Amino acid sequence: MLILDNNNHSVFLLYYHLIMVVKYRRKVINDNISNRLKEIFENISPNYNISLQEWNHDKDHVHVLFKAEPNSEISKFINAYKSASSRLIKKEYPQIKQKLWKEYFWSRSYCLLTSGGAPIEVIKQYIESQGEKK
Repeated sequence: MLILDNNNHSVFLLYYHLIMVVKYRRKVINDNISNRLKEIFENISPNYNISLQEWNHDKDHVHVLFKAEPNSEISKFINAYKSASSRLIKKEYPQIKQKLWKEYFWSRSYCLLTSGGAPIEVIKQYIESQGEKK
């Protein structure tokens, strides 16, 4: 059964799939670093009405599934997260600086996809059929 979120003025279900890549695709993410990156995400996300649903990593990128609210400023959150996590990871894991000699941990670009709910074609058909007599 689908359970919708709500606030004072709206009902919603907003899932996002975020993929962030390490600068120069350096292979620096291990389980410890991934766990710390996840912890930082969980600390910052409530400030933006975002909640982590799933997290996983490869050596050079992370995949994040999160829920948001209509008032979530997603791009501001992603920038705040990338800045804070980059600073903290390089401070707590100084060996990373050998592979990432500049100030950045993350690539500037990222991939953000909406996900969840019905497939696009089903939604299109539903909208197209509105007002039709059955």
